[in-house]
Amino acid sequence: MKEYLMVDGYNIINHWEELKEESKHSLDSARGKLLDILSNYQAFKGIKVTVVFDAHYVKNSMEKHEFYNDVEVVYTKEFESADNYIERFVAENSSEENIIRVATSDSLEQTVVLGLGAARISARELKVQIKEASNKMDRNHINRLKHDRNLLEHHLDPAVAEKLESIRRQRH
Repeated sequence: MKEYLMVDGYNIINHWEELKEESKHSLDSARGKLLDILSNYQAFKGIKVTVVFDAHYVKNSMEKHEFYNDVEVVYTKEFESADNYIERFVAENSSEENIIRVATSDSLEQTVVLGLGAARISARELKVQIKEASNKMDRNHINRLKHDRNLLEHHLDPAVAEKLESIRRQRH
């Protein structure tokens, strides 16, 4: 079973306050931050993330696919919105073997993709899920560091370790 997360990039940027603020200064920077966040999320969850950005108002634009740290980034062609691309993807890939979630806060788009067989998730819900995954990553990393500590005492000859322990006890 394969799990996909299709993200309406500009919709998420416009619904996450920190990215919305960033986009006022640099849309490129806001896109980069979103892709960084989703790249970490994809790596932790082990799912396929595709972020779709509208380019339908860009004259003569062709559909373009790139990869950013294994996250697929799609720029739509002229006259095709991110919603259209996502709907087409869901229609072509919805099956018993695939789980497709679509991240957007556009209620009409949520209804359409639900009808096509995908699950919908709002920008706010996605942010909560990413925060939870980030917290789990942090806890897992801390626990691994605690468990995998590389201490000198682990590498000492047992006789030397016993001698040092006896010296420590004499001092206390």
